[in-house]
Amino acid sequence: MPIEQQSDPAPAPPDATPATAAAPAAPSVPGGPIGRLGRAVRGSLADITPLREHPHYRRLWLGQAVSGIGQQMTALAVSVQVYALTHSALATGLIGLCSLLPLVAFGLYGGAIADRVDRRKLGLAGASGAAVLSVGLAVQALLGLHAVGLLYGIVALQAVCFAINAPARASMIPRLVPAEQLPAANALGSLSMNLGLTVGPMIGGLFIGIWGFQAAYLVDAVAFGASLYAMWRLPAMRPEASSNGKRVSVLEGLRFLRERPNLRMTFLADIAAMVFGMPRALFPALAATLYGGGAGTVGLLTAAPAVGALIGGLFSGWVSRVHRHGFATSLAVAAWGLACAGFGLAHDLWLGLLLLACAGAADTVSMIFRNTMLQAAAPDDMRGRLQGVFIVVVAGGPRLGDFESGVVAQLSTPAISATTGGLACLATLALLLVRYPSFLRYDSRTPTP
Repeated sequence: MPIEQQSDPAPAPPDATPATAAAPAAPSVPGGPIGRLGRAVRGSLADITPLREHPHYRRLWLGQAVSGIGQQMTALAVSVQVYALTHSALATGLIGLCSLLPLVAFGLYGGAIADRVDRRKLGLAGASGAAVLSVGLAVQALLGLHAVGLLYGIVALQAVCFAINAPARASMIPRLVPAEQLPAANALGSLSMNLGLTVGPMIGGLFIGIWGFQAAYLVDAVAFGASLYAMWRLPAMRPEASSNGKRVSVLEGLRFLRERPNLRMTFLADIAAMVFGMPRALFPALAATLYGGGAGTVGLLTAAPAVGALIGGLFSGWVSRVHRHGFATSLAVAAWGLACAGFGLAHDLWLGLLLLACAGAADTVSMIFRNTMLQAAAPDDMRGRLQGVFIVVVAGGPRLGDFESGVVAQLSTPAISATTGGLACLATLALLLVRYPSFLRYDSRTPTP
């Protein structure tokens, strides 16, 4: 009944505000522009439901976040130590080769092992080996051995441990969270990874400057304790329909992938993006020729994609509401190609940094949906091998991209190389979608490999 029609309203206390004066203001807080904006921001932030509802996943995520920061501290310390010993950019660059070859060689076999044994035990073995190697790095720094070959050897062994640990860890995720939460879980995983990529080097540089290389290595060894504890608390993780006792073939996994066009496209789309679009090798030349800067400018260019990826993971709350994962992946790869092509045309540094950040955010979106498709559409006893292929593609694609962009830059200019690389990514993606049109129709509610 409207207020003005009431015959005997109850008297209000002397110090109370009249109801008629307060009524219009009440709805403005929850329903006004500020309230709607607040709800929109909260809805766009990363969905933490997997962390809140699943303790095993929460411990595994926290352990990976902590150990990831430590690993990036070690990566920085090794490169700085090698350069301090050799004063050679070539010697420092060989560190990447020392890690790439074991990743490619052992990535597929690490995935095959993960499809045969208890993945929890395999993850513990890989993480324990990496922790011991970090202690070894600390010891050599404390003893002042000055042996570059020893550093190369330890880096190679660390890559072997990663190739064993990563497929086991990734293939456990679908057993820890329900299928509808996989996009959110993978978004949180990308957030953890990019947090390590941005925070780890900063903390590592601080520790190296104050306490020396051994401090960064020791922190890394201690940080592995978080990952080890998380895996120790997991239940047994034997593959479903286990092939334990039988020979698990890497070739069998590749044959499985050959017959599943949607899963195959997740790898091909990423290869198109990394081989043709990745402009990382051009940063030193572009910093000097296009932006007129030095090492500081190179650092900004290198950090920009990681910052964009971190922001993309932070504002990933929407990914769980998307079901057309193939279509979303295609859009993300196209956005990556466009951003890289635009970066080659940008003559303003801040515009270039913005475009690189957009490329990093697009790459994060692509990775979230590609990983989710691999986990949801593949049978459990194949997930390890497919994650092994994923490691090989992720490790090898950017290195091939460095080579491709360097060759084109030598034949033309660095700016032309960046622009044509982005355009080649778009063209390759278009050809792939014509060849595999079912990828655009992929629906996570009925995952079809």
